[in-house]
Amino acid sequence: MTKKEILDAYSFRHACKAFDETKKIPKEDFDFILETGRLSPSSFGMEQWKFIVVQNDELKAKIRPHCWNQVQITSCSELVVVLAKKILRSTHPYVTEMLTYKNWDEDRKKAYLERYKNHNDWRSDEELVHWSMKQGYIAAANMLTSAAMIGIDSCPIEGMDKAKVQEVLGIDTTKYEIALLLTFGYRLNPQPQKTRLSLEKIVEYR
Repeated sequence: MTKKEILDAYSFRHACKAFDETKKIPKEDFDFILETGRLSPSSFGMEQWKFIVVQNDELKAKIRPHCWNQVQITSCSELVVVLAKKILRSTHPYVTEMLTYKNWDEDRKKAYLERYKNHNDWRSDEELVHWSMKQGYIAAANMLTSAAMIGIDSCPIEGMDKAKVQEVLGIDTTKYEIALLLTFGYRLNPQPQKTRLSLEKIVEYR
C-alpha cells in the first residue's frame, strides 16, 4: 500500500454507530482482521489477550442492555470481546508456559524472567490487570485499522456494565477481565466529517 492509501484507511475508519444488518463480513476477511490482532506486539511478548467472537444473535441481544443499549451490539456483523489475562506475576503458570513456548536457552530465560519480575511482581493486582488490558488495546487498534484497510467499518466500545457482560458471557473472572468490545460490519449511514487536532497541537520536538 502507498502512504496515501494507508492514510485514506485511517480517514475511512470512524466509530460506526449503526451497521447494515443485511450485510455480513466474509469469513476470509474477518479471519484476516483477527490475524492482525494475533500478530500484534505486547509487553514482554506475553500476548495476554483472548478474543471471544460473539456471532449468536440471541447472545448479542442479552449483552446489549448492559452496553448502554448501544445498537452496534446487535446490528454488527461480528462482535469481538477483547479479554485481558489477570495477575501475570513471574510465578504465574502462563508466564512459564510462554517462556517454554519461546524456545530460548536457559540463560536467556533466566535473564528475561528477572527483568519481568522487576517490572511486574511489585505491582498491585489492579495495576497488573490494567497493564494487561493495555496490551489488549494494542491488538484492538490493529484490528480496527486493518478492517478499515479492507473497507470494513468498526466501533470500539467501553460503555458497559462490565460485570454484567462478563456474567452473560460466563467469563472466568479469576483469569480474565474484559478490556473492551469491538464491533465490525458495514455502515448503514454516511460517515460524519472527521475532525482531529493538527500535528502542531499534539506534537512537540525536543
